[in-house]
Amino acid sequence: MSARRVLVTGGAGFIGSSLCLALRSRHPDWDLVACDSLFRRGSELNVPRLKDAGVTFVHADVRHEEDLRRVGEIDALVECSAEPSVMAAVEGAADFVVGTNLLGAYHCLEVAAQSRAQVIFLSTSRVYPVARLEGLAYAEAETRFELADDQPTPGASGAGVAESFPLDGARTLYGATKLAAELLVAEYAETWGLSTTINRCGVVAGPWQMGKVDQGVFTHWMLSYYLGRDLQYIGYGGTGKQVRDLLHVDDLVELVDRQLADPAHWAGKTFNVGGGLSGSLSLREASALCQEITGREISLGGVADARPGDVRIYLSDCSALFEHGDWRPRHDPRDVLVDIFNWINQNERLVIGAIA
Repeated sequence: MSARRVLVTGGAGFIGSSLCLALRSRHPDWDLVACDSLFRRGSELNVPRLKDAGVTFVHADVRHEEDLRRVGEIDALVECSAEPSVMAAVEGAADFVVGTNLLGAYHCLEVAAQSRAQVIFLSTSRVYPVARLEGLAYAEAETRFELADDQPTPGASGAGVAESFPLDGARTLYGATKLAAELLVAEYAETWGLSTTINRCGVVAGPWQMGKVDQGVFTHWMLSYYLGRDLQYIGYGGTGKQVRDLLHVDDLVELVDRQLADPAHWAGKTFNVGGGLSGSLSLREASALCQEITGREISLGGVADARPGDVRIYLSDCSALFEHGDWRPRHDPRDVLVDIFNWINQNERLVIGAIA
């Protein structure tokens, strides 16, 4: 493919920086620009990594369109910026959530429209309404909750939630702003003739994720085991049986690279992107893996009551994505946790200073 100028917003964040560095390695002739406000603690650690790799870094906030316009003409935009914390709005940062996730997306689309650039928008499984997810039929097994094959809601099965799952209902402010941004993506595609693709990501993890309890939970889990810090299972009786599917960041990067390489094939598509049932684990299962990998036991408490916006089970049904091409996740949850452990071990001082 000919040389391209690609803007990655949220480019010093976990996914954005991983993408920039991978694209630099795969496409040395591309002009890669990473924009980031460096609001999230630990993102500053990625700036030297980006610069050393030859990625142009621009200190920019997606909430301010003039920041983005300084980048100039582009061929493609990958929108990775977000305030992904469900609890942020509950704890008083609603203005930042809306400003980043919705107003920021609007500014990104304005910049893309000016250049008639391809747009790849990273959305979230949180666009699906909480009450509908919580109403799915499930069974309780020894180490996890499991979705039943027969479900009361269309678009759901034992394999998880498909893109046809109903979208009416509340979904947290984080999910609402990302869904609203998805609608903007569709409007800009129609109005300006842009090639746009939406990836609704489940839990993504891997090295260089500055994880904490409300975002990046599996990195937070491994770090706690590494440091010997106590953990708590929150909600659902404090059993730790709540389940998420887990995708290695390298697998997501592989998908986005394919989408950048063939805009026409991916234009106008919205896909769930995750590890699916085979790539899922409960918190209790994550604890067992972390104990095995670190060789360390910690105290595990339990809090019975769930927090606002919590979901018992979420699995990405990626059938539509699999039917569209041959991309498949290559890493299982153990691979992800091992890679996180090795990253912490090799960068202990930096990691602990940033997120411990």
